[in-house]
Amino acid sequence: MEMKISANELEALFDALPDVVFFVKDTTGRYTHANLTLVRRLGLKRRDDVIGRSVTELFPVAMGGSYASQDRRVLGGEVIENQLEVHIFANRAPGWCLTCKRPLRQGDDICGVVGISRDLGQPDGRHPTYLRLRRVLAHLQERYAESIRVATLAELAELSVAQLERHFRRVFQLTPQQVLTKLRIEAAMRMLQGAGSVAAIGLACGFADQSSFARQFKATVGMSPRDYRNMITAS
Repeated sequence: MEMKISANELEALFDALPDVVFFVKDTTGRYTHANLTLVRRLGLKRRDDVIGRSVTELFPVAMGGSYASQDRRVLGGEVIENQLEVHIFANRAPGWCLTCKRPLRQGDDICGVVGISRDLGQPDGRHPTYLRLRRVLAHLQERYAESIRVATLAELAELSVAQLERHFRRVFQLTPQQVLTKLRIEAAMRMLQGAGSVAAIGLACGFADQSSFARQFKATVGMSPRDYRNMITAS
């Protein structure tokens, strides 16, 4: 006999996970389900404060618009797997997470979006390759602004490229490329608190040009570098 679990049951299950945001949205982008982690991170007290509202109502304008655009892609049939993001909530420090979103289907029709965002945990220091991977991480931390080849990182760890990527995901929950992106975006977020131009900051953080910098920053942070600077300046 086929067993099915309802969104209400999933919502109750995810209420017990403080490091995971769970949500379901309808085809208009309005929340139909949200776990208590999301409610609390939004600075709200009750689930009903979220249900029936959209991301553009609950998040800063630039960020909400970016999330809404992502949801429209999923409603069009796209699956988003382990998207590295920085989540910025009014009542807590920015935090890194991996977001997964899938179309919610009734028969052949897409009727909504279901997804989770899980906080990045601490590296697994007990893994047999941890010390070798730490060498790679140190190399990335020192040279994130440079052009870096994965093959070079694999040689540094004395692993094949496939082994390096598999072990990186196991130890750091990220691929080497995602770690590099994280380091570059973190550096950019720091620099955007200063007076340098957006273009100069992008180049200093290893992006080929302002366009690629703006595209990656928005995909990761949920807003453009300029909008992020304006938000930081206003706070």
